[in-house]
Amino acid sequence: MHDLRKQALLESGKTVSRKARSKTGSASSSKPGSRANSRPSTRGGSRNVSDDEGEMSDTTQWSTNSIDELVADAADNDLPSEHWIADLEDRINEICDRKRSSAQGREECLQTFNLDLTRHYAIEELKPKTDALLPAVLKSVKSGATERETVLALKALALMLITVPSETIYDTVAGPIKTTATDATHPIAKIAAIRALSIATFYGGATIEETENVMEFFLDIASSDGGAVGEVDNAEIVVAAIEEWGFLATQLEDMEETTEVAMETFVDQLDSVDAHVKIAAGDNIALLFEKSYTEAESDEEPEDDDAANTSESEIAPDTGERMIKRYTVYRQRHQLEQTLEGLAKASTKRVSKKDRKALHLTFTDILNTVERPTRGPRYSTALDEEGRELGSRLKISVHGGGKMTIDKWWKLHRLNALKRLLQGGFGVHYELNPVVFDSLPINVEDD
Repeated sequence: MHDLRKQALLESGKTVSRKARSKTGSASSSKPGSRANSRPSTRGGSRNVSDDEGEMSDTTQWSTNSIDELVADAADNDLPSEHWIADLEDRINEICDRKRSSAQGREECLQTFNLDLTRHYAIEELKPKTDALLPAVLKSVKSGATERETVLALKALALMLITVPSETIYDTVAGPIKTTATDATHPIAKIAAIRALSIATFYGGATIEETENVMEFFLDIASSDGGAVGEVDNAEIVVAAIEEWGFLATQLEDMEETTEVAMETFVDQLDSVDAHVKIAAGDNIALLFEKSYTEAESDEEPEDDDAANTSESEIAPDTGERMIKRYTVYRQRHQLEQTLEGLAKASTKRVSKKDRKALHLTFTDILNTVERPTRGPRYSTALDEEGRELGSRLKISVHGGGKMTIDKWWKLHRLNALKRLLQGGFGVHYELNPVVFDSLPINVEDD
């Protein structure tokens, strides 16, 4: 089964939520950024659950179905392994030398460049050429002659950063990417820019304050139903913004101050007429509840066993650590639980059978987490032979055998963000690329 995010982007349609339908739909704007410090060492994902065993697909896409067509992996472009390095070097030289290039030639060159970086870990080939490559690729982002050139260049930037992360590139690329997200003629280019801005923020050296500023921009897009970038009622735009907000949120430790506004937006989007906007919003709600609990400090030990599991304290099923509730995520929690329960049992004929199944699976998980924030996605309370709860049943196969358990919402958001970018190359990068592994440092179980 494809990523539920992929399903969300296969169909266009109105994304207007009930609350937003009462508004004018005018665009909002984000506040200017300021600098702080630190680039996080871990990154990545979102939901790709299979129908039964919780396997995740390797076919997660970069953005929309239309973008998939623009950057589709042509079989005749796949070179034997002994030739890809020479091919990549040729593509790098072509990208840097734009004097005699045509729009079609740049498209074909960027297409092959992206395929090489997706399918192979090319740090040795790419790192020495980054200084020359970056301005050339940015030129295609800022003044691409075609929609396809712009989209391919945006993905090229993201792939360059996942291969060779930087502490400084964010300052160079953020402005042009954000301008594309707001001013591009084609919605597909705006969606690709939202995706690329997220990757650039994560891997390009953005400060914490700059990261929060980008998240505010994404929240503006979601709360205005796309109006903040001139795409009112574009479900694909809204889904991309919500997903990338969740991806960036995984790196922030303290979200108490930002949670209230974010929850207002995501709860509002649960009333969207688009099922996939609901799913994206719901996943972020689960992430925010998960983040409201942190591990107990040494001086917070309970006086007795009965105090270990209360509404303010829970034992994490995966680690056995005691987790403490730090703040209230949403004051109308009972009302939220009723909404989530209704979505988990949605039976309206206006929603396709596939979408109903996705809603039921997703919102059963989300409701479970809202009720018990230490429980991650696909959590099962069924008991094993030793009388312990089975816990998370969401596992994915990894390159070289074995399975990875995705027992936290932050892991799920990070994983899917990586798979949206790397697609079928995720396994190769997870095995060889330390940037990708550090983004999702999870123990792998043998088959």
